Amino acid sequence: MRKKILVVDDIEINRLPLIHLFSEEFDVLEAENGRAAMDILEKHREEISIVLLDLVMPVMGGFEVLHEMKNSGIIRTIPVILITSEEGDEKTLLGYKLGVSDFIKKPFNADIVYRRVNNVVGLYSHKRNLEEKLREQREKLENQARRLKQANQSVIDILSTTVEFRDFESGEHIKRIRLITHILLEEASSYYPLSAEEIEIIGNASAVHDIGKIAIPDSILLKPSPLTPEEFAIMKTHTIKGCEILSRLTQIQGDDFYTYCYDICRYHHERWDGKGYPDGLKGDDIPIWAQATSLADVIDALISKRVYKAAFSHDDAIKMILDGKCGVFNPKLLECFVRVKDTLFEKINSSH
Repeated sequence: MRKKILVVDDIEINRLPLIHLFSEEFDVLEAENGRAAMDILEKHREEISIVLLDLVMPVMGGFEVLHEMKNSGIIRTIPVILITSEEGDEKTLLGYKLGVSDFIKKPFNADIVYRRVNNVVGLYSHKRNLEEKLREQREKLENQARRLKQANQSVIDILSTTVEFRDFESGEHIKRIRLITHILLEEASSYYPLSAEEIEIIGNASAVHDIGKIAIPDSILLKPSPLTPEEFAIMKTHTIKGCEILSRLTQIQGDDFYTYCYDICRYHHERWDGKGYPDGLKGDDIPIWAQATSLADVIDALISKRVYKAAFSHDDAIKMILDGKCGVFNPKLLECFVRVKDTLFEKINSSH
């Protein structure tokens, strides 16, 4: 397909030498005013290589065309050379400010015009090729990053599901933890600056909260009766064991996802009052993503049937949490829970 050039001038006799000069190399389009030029640009935006534009025209002048081309973004991909008899630095500076590539004064030397036009077309063509290569490279890197994240998530899911099967769970617990954590953090984003993308990543990372239980003996993990103090001390080590497991997953280290996974794994049993484990963190020293996962874990534990208990009703679960019978939580996070509880339980029910 031959390149197109648009010549814009209200006087036909001014257009003719430019048409003659470029007709062998370009398909030459003509416009006798700025409005007609904009219509042609909209129709042939992907085909026009350059615009040769007069300033003084009826209906719409050259500077008005430049304003519209700048506002629409056309001038970023189609270069403009002003061909004018106008004098003065003020108009020249305004033209450059609006994105003009070059100025040619009337009367002009045809050979000079030909070379300057081809130089500008060549530069823009090179620029477009570079931008296209950069775009392709960026897409390639984004695809690689996406595949790596999917692989990382698959590893986490496999580890987390292994814990569920050891605990005779169906795997639904992980799905509910993700869902509840995501809903809580969406509501808590008014208090904590988390983007939608970060909340999505954290929701996925919440699946790791109990992977350290892989290292806990079945005699303790599956015990239907209350644990002895010695057994409970071993059970508490699942937070540290989980971090040790994560530390061996070198392919996800250095990534935000790893940070969220690590913090959630280690800190999801910390308490707002500082009486949790393993580090006794207090208040907002506990990362908010670990706090949200902790509350999500309690919510799901209460409303789910376990070998050692029946499921509580939603109303009973809410009351127990708010009454402090299941730990001490961030008051702001509890406010968020109360605001979204109906939506939360509705989504949990619909996910079954």
